[in-house]
Amino acid sequence: MRTFAIDTDDNITVFASREELGDLKAGTQSFANEEELARLAAGWPGSRLVEIWNSLAGVQPIQKFTSRKTAVIRIWKAIQGLGPGGVKHSALARPQPKGKKRSRHGARTTKTDQIIALLKKPSGASVKAIMRATGWQAHSVRGFISGKLGKQMGLKVKSVERDGERVYSLRN
Repeated sequence: MRTFAIDTDDNITVFASREELGDLKAGTQSFANEEELARLAAGWPGSRLVEIWNSLAGVQPIQKFTSRKTAVIRIWKAIQGLGPGGVKHSALARPQPKGKKRSRHGARTTKTDQIIALLKKPSGASVKAIMRATGWQAHSVRGFISGKLGKQMGLKVKSVERDGERVYSLRN
């Protein structure tokens, strides 16, 4: 039975079976079905569920869920297409393909477009969220925001610390 592991950075990894999990790093939790995911999610803040959802590939980003039950159902359904048996695949924090990526509507989008879309959200985007969307390291995200968005494109980027985490947003 496929088993999923979610770490403290909300990276979800798929394993062909529980036996393949091996020793998980501290804070990593595992689940094999929707009910187990629901039990884990019962102890998570709603913002974590939104962050997990918005970081999944191919989903429409949201601001909040109508309920925890809805969040679990949607996340569970979204991760069902991940990873063939026996091979680990990460739903989050996986590097994006080189070059441009097709959006859901067939148009080409760049990482710049993706990051700007994240920063336009009312809540902004954490460094971790941008890292998951791009596959970049933290220093690359900070350099891109400062150099490309701030200096080259002249965008006004607001930076705040929220819950011990750096969060960026575009100023109006």
